[in-house]
Amino acid sequence: MIYLDHNATTPVDPAVAERMAWFLKEHFGNPSSIYPIGRKVKELMNEARERVAGSLGVDRGEIFFTGSGTESDNFAIFGTFDAAPEKNEFVTSAIEHPAVIETAKALEKRGVKVTYLPVDEYGTVGLDELRSALTPKTGLVSVMHANNEIGTIQPIAEIVRIAHERDIPVHTDAVQSFGKIDVDARKLGVDFLTVSAHKVYGPKGIGALYIRRGANICPFVRGGRQERGLRAGTENTAGIVGFGEAIRVLEEKGRKERSRVEKLAEALKKGIEEKIPSARFNGHPENRIKSTLNFAFPGLEAEAILLALATKEIYVSTGSACSEESEEVSHVLQAIGLKPEIARSSIRMSLGRSNTEEDIACVLRELPEIIKRLRAITAFHPEG
Repeated sequence: MIYLDHNATTPVDPAVAERMAWFLKEHFGNPSSIYPIGRKVKELMNEARERVAGSLGVDRGEIFFTGSGTESDNFAIFGTFDAAPEKNEFVTSAIEHPAVIETAKALEKRGVKVTYLPVDEYGTVGLDELRSALTPKTGLVSVMHANNEIGTIQPIAEIVRIAHERDIPVHTDAVQSFGKIDVDARKLGVDFLTVSAHKVYGPKGIGALYIRRGANICPFVRGGRQERGLRAGTENTAGIVGFGEAIRVLEEKGRKERSRVEKLAEALKKGIEEKIPSARFNGHPENRIKSTLNFAFPGLEAEAILLALATKEIYVSTGSACSEESEEVSHVLQAIGLKPEIARSSIRMSLGRSNTEEDIACVLRELPEIIKRLRAITAFHPEG
């Protein structure tokens, strides 16, 4: 099996699975309990919280655990507008993850005016457009750190500077950048930042939201006093411990592993461009997550390419895993100006820790043959 869909999810690292199994067998206490078995679980949770905080350059008390990256996005956005009901304008980008886009649509139903900032051909938000969109009624700006489909990295620090000049808070979804490039919430200057464990070889069902100390936000889930009263409900303790272990492993493997994966991705990109001259690369040539590759193969359907690769046990995707079942054309690829027929021919390959040079060589053998075969079939299709 050759897995090239790490932006959708990553396999749980063996050390993470081992740590979680140990925890589940040895520690069942409720962390809200004041007796020893509960306090021990609380201690282990705080160790994990410290690791997540350290990886983002923030304090432990600024990290709040959630059920997913999607929940963290919802928490930041709804929580901010609930805390400032006099604000009724929201600014985001046209290429956000569905977790933000759908939340924006829900705000619109509440009467909030939403501005979807356009992007250029590479998927970069325009700062002039941002300036024009901000008003005294703007309650929040939310722009993702790196795009999940094409990998383009946004100028978040500049976005923050512009917004903060008008005392407007900023949220960024860093789910796809976390673990692939340095993500320092302090240096970025954001008020809220979203991360998720299952994108960094941790378990599913656990995410985190950085909330800058002093930021104005309302509780997202109400009930008990868990997560300092902002996110009630007994915590996913095993998931939290697994998240902490995933960060430990990530720091242990460090830049060396990141560099190795980026070199493999560059070799794959170069090979596709050489062997399939008609392939079109989507995204920024440099300012992007290097392990994410998005290619269009004009005249073909991405689903046909994906299924043909799957018969060879090579697994890629057509875009966001959260909208994979939808037949709609990718809103990201449309936003960067691709015609629908080009967007429908695009596949995403996202590399990770498990990939090898042999994997890349295999893909570069199989993919050109698949494209050639599909083009031959398409040439005789009555609508081709």
